[in-house]
Amino acid sequence: MNDPYLNDLRDDFEGYSNQLKKLKVKLLKSDSPELQAIIIKQIDSIANKMENNQRQSVKVTKSRIKERKSKSKR
Repeated sequence: MNDPYLNDLRDDFEGYSNQLKKLKVKLLKSDSPELQAIIIKQIDSIANKMENNQRQSVKVTKSRIKERKSKSKR
């Protein structure tokens, strides 16, 4: 399904994934407990954004499928 909004959501998700990878490397290299705590909070925040992104993607996909079914019945 080629939908501009879904493509944007997919791109956002990929961006979040890349940020997580970078933060993981930073976390593993860090020796400071304070810095590790900050990085973990950032990872948690990005993970929440990813969850919201996925929920929105599912809602939009279901909506688009419903629209297509209703159009095909006409």
